[in-house]
Amino acid sequence: MLQTRNITSGNNAHHDPVVTDRLEQVLSAARAAGADAAEVAFAQSRSLSIGVRNGEVETVERDETADLGLRVFIGQKQAVVSVSEFSTQTLQRTVERALIMARISPDDAFTGLADPALLYAPDDNAIDLQLFDPAEMLAEVLRDRALTCEAAGLGLSESITTDSASAGYSHSHWQFLTSDGFSGQQSSSLFFQSARMIATDGAGQMERDGEGRSKRFYTDLPEPVDTGALAAERALSALGARRIDSGKYPVIFDPRVSKSIVSLYLGAISGPAIARGSSYLKDRLHTQLFAPGIHIVDDPFRVRGLASSLFDDEGVRVQKRHLIDNGVLTTWLLNTASARQLGLTSTGHASRGLVGPAGASAHNITLMPGSSSQSDLMRDAGQGLLITSMFGPNVNPDTGDWSVGASGFWFDQGEIKYPVNELTVAGNLIDIFARLIPGSDLEIKGANDAPSLLIDGLSVGGK
Repeated sequence: MLQTRNITSGNNAHHDPVVTDRLEQVLSAARAAGADAAEVAFAQSRSLSIGVRNGEVETVERDETADLGLRVFIGQKQAVVSVSEFSTQTLQRTVERALIMARISPDDAFTGLADPALLYAPDDNAIDLQLFDPAEMLAEVLRDRALTCEAAGLGLSESITTDSASAGYSHSHWQFLTSDGFSGQQSSSLFFQSARMIATDGAGQMERDGEGRSKRFYTDLPEPVDTGALAAERALSALGARRIDSGKYPVIFDPRVSKSIVSLYLGAISGPAIARGSSYLKDRLHTQLFAPGIHIVDDPFRVRGLASSLFDDEGVRVQKRHLIDNGVLTTWLLNTASARQLGLTSTGHASRGLVGPAGASAHNITLMPGSSSQSDLMRDAGQGLLITSMFGPNVNPDTGDWSVGASGFWFDQGEIKYPVNELTVAGNLIDIFARLIPGSDLEIKGANDAPSLLIDGLSVGGK
């Protein structure tokens, strides 16, 4: 059923000396042409996904890409160019264009390669993060997996029809070299499946919902039957949704959406945003932002993690950090440029593509669980909203005022009573962070995970 290649599953599973030689030549050419420093990155990927509907294949998508990005520095000026064709002539023109662009670019006092003292050094004893599964899935296997997802959902009720069901995988390789001697690479794989179902009641009301999972290793995916059935169950449970009166209610964010609250926090501690002064948390470093006992952990060393790595996209070594430690905001997410602008040191959170300078992003994020189950949180709250879906968020980056469209369920005395929709939930994020209470139902599913979160009193717009 599976085709496999003779590649190890280690961190450097896809080493290609031809690619390495090409990147070294580009760096040498850039220095020879007048660059004071340069970095070059190479990204290669191939993917296959199959979509089905009503028992038939609807889409087959195969994608194979290879791209090279070059960033050059002349004094305090920089430029970035990328290409997807690698002939000697094309690469020479790429170097020439990069140097021309850099010379006419404005000065940036904070640009440049990362501090050599912070760079990752290869270690034979480094943890094997297990990010690469060499299994290559046949199209027939993916088709059957998607069809099984769909059939499981359709078999749950005659009220269910298919919106979409799919399965697929991708293999990727990233390699990064700098003119001051850093060289690093990483291979990764991703296997995924999803189903989205439509439930229709006797009055013709329709509700959509779904479920999807992504894993580094194929064998870690849940059974497709479970994915399809859960998607259908969620769609059926939303039938008969009501609107409620506007007011201020306790709100519980289900784990399906609670990670969105954490994402809002991560965006606000991004180094570039802090350096620009465009974050409502810019004056909150080392202050009590969450309640005592709250911890948000950033772990780049999670085995088979979806955002694991030994170094960031500038080559800086990474480390496990408590971004929130006992409620206290401990650090920003810093790349090299934002760290220099703030007079600090890169935290190993540089994140970049091939067409621009690095931004900043987190690794594997976990808001650690509390001691109360979701049912306990509902009983403690009395009555209120359990939010399971959010859309159209709006946040003021200067004040932290936030609103979002939502749907979910009304609960009373620890029990779900009926589904609700057409809601708007609003509040100030600084206030929300200070008052949130985590539940015990944490499950690690992706790169950003949180348990249920209770906020006792948020403004809800209804009818």
